Amino acid sequence: MIDELSISDLGVIRNASLPLGAGFTAITGETGAGKTMVVTALGLLLGARADAGSVRSGANQARVQGVWSVDDDGPVAERVRDAGGRVEDGELILGRTVSSEGRSRAAVGGGAAPAGVLAELAGELVVLHGQSDQQRLRSASAQREVVDRFAGEPGLSALKDYQEVYRRLAARQNEYDTIRAERDQRQREAMELRLAVEEIAAVAPQEGEDIELTEKAERLTHAEALREATGGALEALSSDSLDATAFDARALVDRARRDLEKVVGFDPALAPIVETVSSVGFLLDDVVTELSGYLAGLDIESARELEQVQERRSAIASLIRKYGPEMSDVIALEQSAGKRLFELDSDDERVEELSQLIEEDKILLAQLAGVLSERRASAGAQLADAVSQELTALAMPDAKLVVSIQPLAEPALHGNDEVMLLLQPHPGSEPRALSKGASGGELSRIMLAIEVVVAGADPVPTFVFDEVDSGVGGSSAIEIGKRLARLAQQSQVIVVTHLAQVAAFANNHLQIVKDSSGGYTESSVRVLRGPERAAEIARLLSGLSDSESALSHARELLDMALPR
Repeated sequence: MIDELSISDLGVIRNASLPLGAGFTAITGETGAGKTMVVTALGLLLGARADAGSVRSGANQARVQGVWSVDDDGPVAERVRDAGGRVEDGELILGRTVSSEGRSRAAVGGGAAPAGVLAELAGELVVLHGQSDQQRLRSASAQREVVDRFAGEPGLSALKDYQEVYRRLAARQNEYDTIRAERDQRQREAMELRLAVEEIAAVAPQEGEDIELTEKAERLTHAEALREATGGALEALSSDSLDATAFDARALVDRARRDLEKVVGFDPALAPIVETVSSVGFLLDDVVTELSGYLAGLDIESARELEQVQERRSAIASLIRKYGPEMSDVIALEQSAGKRLFELDSDDERVEELSQLIEEDKILLAQLAGVLSERRASAGAQLADAVSQELTALAMPDAKLVVSIQPLAEPALHGNDEVMLLLQPHPGSEPRALSKGASGGELSRIMLAIEVVVAGADPVPTFVFDEVDSGVGGSSAIEIGKRLARLAQQSQVIVVTHLAQVAAFANNHLQIVKDSSGGYTESSVRVLRGPERAAEIARLLSGLSDSESALSHARELLDMALPR
């Protein structure tokens, strides 16, 4: 139930607070005062699309806030907490802002949230009926939903079971059709995958081997240059020449060390220098050892080895071109091929298994469809009787609602039934579809009659009706007021109306007041009681709020509407 609605800068409403609460709230006002902005505000709080055009002229943004009473442990509170909001002592605050540029922001339980969360909560909080919803009642899906709602838990449980099997059957059938349709392609894939595995296994590449081979090929290609360079360097550092006059680096450093050692006793300052020269000699020894080893490792048969390396590189490069673009992709393909081949090779077994499962699901689906159809037929007959009785009270005494349930040619997600609500205008006439047999005013009364009846089986916390009395008047309007008051005994009912006969039955009457004294239209909200309410009822009746005859009629209407 919504306790309070606050609106700022929405349409012609600058700033208004609507105390709502339990029971039946009627919202009235002059044409153009902004009554529909109340419905617009509620729509925004329930996730409706934001429209920059609804922001009041001259304002930067419109703001709407609603305070709801909800169950702390109910599904609404749980979804709010999932969205990062909170419900405190059964109170939930929802908010929405719309900027003049069209940007929209939503708040759920004190936390920012997408507008989609508001839309998710809407189904648990409010049923909103406007002119568009009356038109929706003409659709087959809406009519089927009415019957399913009235069927209550048994019907909804049957529908849930049916839809679970329907979706499973559809998934299995799709897999079956895909395997059958792609069998040739999958066989080709298996053959190509086997050839790839054989080719990769024949080469047996290792991770990083392509890089190692590239480096090795580079080294072998320049083996002679490497040999000459390292040999020359080794000769310069440590010569094997028998020429007594030849000196290499190691001999020169050794000679320098010996010369310094002869005189180091004469000056201690030479000692660290002698030590450094000795260290240089040791370093040269290490370099000579490493160069000798490197030179010894240069294979005399390097040309043959290079040929082998290039052949290996070519084989690996071919694999990378086919199954790459990286060596890791080639290795990954070989590792994953077994699982994929198992899947492809199991096609025949899977097709046979799916075929059996599909037949089992079809049998089960037919059984569940039969249960669902039976429950819809039972609910439809009861709904038709109850709504027809309501229509009699709503000044349609000869009209009857007929619920037609016919089998579909093929099962659908919603069942195997075509559900239609038909209107029989008078006895003996042919029932006709609502889209053809009911006027706008009749649709309003049919919709109200349906909600009054269905609310007993599927209660809703709050109903909002926008111009539910469109196209009716007189005694029909009184009956609509009575039915709304009756609906308000078990749900909160909020009605935007222009009929006194409807507003008189409300226990809470709000008036949207239009003020154009400042050169522009601005509206606010007043709670009407006593004489003020009688004056508004009189205005609705005659257009005159101070006419004695209209006031007398208004008081008479209010007395008649009092609960007995």
